[in-house]
Parts: sequence; structure tokens; C-alpha cells
Amino acid sequence: MRWFIFIVIYIIIDIYAFQAFKTLTRIHWIQYLYLVLSLLVLANLIYHIASMNPYKGFDLPTMFAMGFFLVLFVPKILVVSFMLLEDIVRFIVGLYDRFIAHENTFSMPSRRKFISGIALGLAAIPFLSLLYGMYKGKYRFRVLNYNLYFDDLPEAFDGYKITQISDIHSGSFDNHEKIAYAVDLVNRQEGDVILFTGDLVNNIAIEMKDWQSLFSSLSATDGVFSILGNHDYGDYVSWESEQAQAKNLDDLKNIQRGMGWDLLLNEHRFLERDGQKIALVGVENWGAGGFKKAGDVDAASKGLKPTDFKILMSHDPSYWAEKIKTHPKNFQLTLSGHTHGMQFGIEIPGVFKWSPVQYRYENWAGIYEHAQRLINVNRGFGFLGYPGRIGIWPEITTIHLKKRKIA
Repeated sequence: MRWFIFIVIYIIIDIYAFQAFKTLTRIHWIQYLYLVLSLLVLANLIYHIASMNPYKGFDLPTMFAMGFFLVLFVPKILVVSFMLLEDIVRFIVGLYDRFIAHENTFSMPSRRKFISGIALGLAAIPFLSLLYGMYKGKYRFRVLNYNLYFDDLPEAFDGYKITQISDIHSGSFDNHEKIAYAVDLVNRQEGDVILFTGDLVNNIAIEMKDWQSLFSSLSATDGVFSILGNHDYGDYVSWESEQAQAKNLDDLKNIQRGMGWDLLLNEHRFLERDGQKIALVGVENWGAGGFKKAGDVDAASKGLKPTDFKILMSHDPSYWAEKIKTHPKNFQLTLSGHTHGMQFGIEIPGVFKWSPVQYRYENWAGIYEHAQRLINVNRGFGFLGYPGRIGIWPEITTIHLKKRKIA
């Protein structure tokens, strides 16, 4: 029934959009090509979703089927919006002319062609953007640098460099050369420590098979530390038994340990310099709404004092909003990911940023502050669902800890 409703809506929108396309060209083979492409993209999406392996979830071909569907469908939504608005105006004008002015000028074909041209011209923007996002944007890695100042940072850690990555989603990768470049880019930041804030895979541990040796090459003076994200638990696929799901999670944990990463499961470690320490606290996933709530910051920080300088790793930033930013133990810096910045948005660094995901998450990309407590929400290393990125590029974060000097 859901497929039937979806197909009906798609066809209605497609027919409406086709009217604009048909207005601008009378060449029949081009019109037929439009219709054939529309049907093929829809059929391809339905085929991949219907035949999707319930034990693996979204694979790369399914994501590309969704991507190509969006490439055609999103521009049509824009076209239909323009055409619908024009039809409403035409209808009102027609009623006015017929019943008030007593003229019959209800149809204005020349204006219809003009509006169709504008609508299709604007629709080319999301069409080309979505294609670019799939071809180039998803691997357009960028490094973001932040200097963060704290009154209570131990002197020995003044200038300490953290490299953060998040949301690798290895099951989505299709280009070993690009990922090798990105891993090398992480190492070239020469961070004192590398922190990974969750979602190593899309669903199952086997997704790391072709990437484990590559990510094993990540190195930093004080090591690589990691936590789990919501996708790492395997909750979004079907399992033959609870034991099978538990084994998958154990396999994923062992993969991280095998790569030399120190996986923190509601626990903490100390980083030490010149006899001074800061605490690195890692919680399991905790997300607002229907997301898994395995994180326990109280257990993870047991034995720590409010005066200890603490860096918290929490995959979902909603945990910071719900509990961390007002926690009595005073977590000075939290590092999160999860949102991906929705892989779509508009950013002018230091001036403006917008993404639809901001209507779901208060803290969705970059640095936020509350009562001198900071959080950085990493935009993510990989991608999921739509196999691309537009405007919100894959991110490697470098954070320099600075001690605020008292004048």
C-alpha cells in the first residue's frame, strides 16, 4: 500500500513537471527520453529497495539508486512548485476576468512558456548540484581548525592538538584512492591524539573488511581513541538471533582494537604531559527520540572530580543538549558527530551556515558554547543514504587546546 501511494504521488508530480518540459520543446524523442528516464529511475529504486538484503541493510547500489532518484525528483518538485503557483495565479486572474471584468482571458500560453523556462532553469541548480555531490562532493575532504581557550586547562596541555574524525560509514565507500588520501590527510595534521566519535560502519562489521588495514595506519603520539555510534550496534538490519547481533557487535569492537584503537565503552582514560593529566571520557551512543540510549556519562566519569579537565566523546550531540552541558562534573569539551550536517546545506565560513538538519538538532555542525562548556559537532567523514554531499563537505577537525591567559 505504501508503495502504491508513493508511486501515485511520483506519477502526479512527474506528469505536472512534464507539462513544463513539453512547453519548451516539441521534439518528440526528447519528450519520450524524459518519460523513459523517469520510469527507469523509479523502477530502479523500487527494485533495489524491494530486493534489499534484510541482514545487510542499505548497500552502495541501493544508495546510488536513491541518489539518481533524487537527482531527477528534487528538480521536479521545484518545477511543480513554480507551475502550481502560476496555475493558482492564472486561476484567480481567470475568475476576475470572467466574473468581474467580463473578459475571457483565462489562458495565457506565452506567460506559461516564460514561467516554464524559469522553472526549468532553476531546477537545473539542484539537478547539477546533486550530480556534483555524488561525483565529487562526497570526497571533498576539508580540514577545519579551531583554537579553543579554557581557564582551567593544565599548563602542560597548552597547545595540545586533537584531531577528530566521525561517522566513517565504511559500507558506503567506493573509491579506495580517495579514502587513502583522506586517511593520509588525517595523519598529516600531526595531532597529539586522534579521536573517532562513532559510526564506523553502516550496519555490519564485515563492511570494514576492505578498509581495516588502511585505517590501521592512523597514528598519533598519544594514540587513537574511539566510541560507538548508533549505526555500530546493528540495530537497523534484521538478525537471525540476538546472539548473531551480539557477535556482530563483538566483531566490530575487536576490529577497532585490532586497528590499535582504544575503544571507550562508558569509561575514561588519562592523557598525561609533564606530570599533569586531562581525562578522556567516552560514552556509548545516547540519542534523543528513538535512538539507542546506551550512554552513561555518570559511569564513564566515575571517580573524576568537577575540577578535573575533561574531554567527552559522545556520538550524538543531543546527549550534550540533554545532560552534559549542565552536568555537575563540568565537562569542559565535548566532541560529537552523528548529524552529517544532513550532507546538504549552505556554508560561508565564519559568516553563515544553514541546513535542514538544524530544525532537528540544535547543535548540528561546528562549535557551540553553554556556560563556558564547549561542543564540536563534526560534519562527518563518510556519507549514508544519499551517496554524496552538497555544501556540507566531509570533515577532519583539528582542535588546539589553549590556556586562557589571565591579564
